[in-house]
Amino acid sequence: MIQVDVRSRVPIYEQIINSIKQMSISGVLLPDEKLPSVRELAKDMTINPNTIQKAYQELERQGIIYIKRGQGTFINPDIKAKNKEEKMANLKETINTIVVESIYLGISKEELIEIIKSIYEENQV
Repeated sequence: MIQVDVRSRVPIYEQIINSIKQMSISGVLLPDEKLPSVRELAKDMTINPNTIQKAYQELERQGIIYIKRGQGTFINPDIKAKNKEEKMANLKETINTIVVESIYLGISKEELIEIIKSIYEENQV
């Protein structure tokens, strides 16, 4: 099930995006598996439907899900086949944001590398 922390500084729609990505990577969500509708998920999570819609739109833009009008929202079976260069560009942009924030917080390069290693190991499938 999709987990969000309403006390987190990470916006709820980003938490939803990350949760769906993680469930897809780990095999909890299978290729072509149908996701709950925006209304169903909003009701189950007691979250504004616009927040769910924003997450679904971003996931569709990233190629993680696809939407069949009138049928629902599904996990894209071709996630791994997505353009690697585009993925790398997005990843570098995210890493840049993390590095800038880490420098701002006074985290050393070595500390940041250890944090990344730890998180990577936790998420390795």
